[in-house]
Amino acid sequence: MAEDIEKLAFEEAFSELEAAVHRLESGDLTLEEAIALYERGMRLARRCNAALDAAELQVQQLTGVGTQQQPGLFFQEGS
Repeated sequence: MAEDIEKLAFEEAFSELEAAVHRLESGDLTLEEAIALYERGMRLARRCNAALDAAELQVQQLTGVGTQQQPGLFFQEGS
């Protein structure tokens, strides 16, 4: 079941996480259902965080933030 979460795109995982939160907040679940949904929600949250971390790293690599490169080298004033 965890493998299916790893295959989800960020948007899919986030949407499912939002739905899980709404279901948990509704209070219409048995204790066992709530625990299972909470566990899945935690796995979805970790998937979303990992996707965001990867995206942040990619942006940093592309812009040179945190490296010796100067951001904006390709966008000189007057060009």
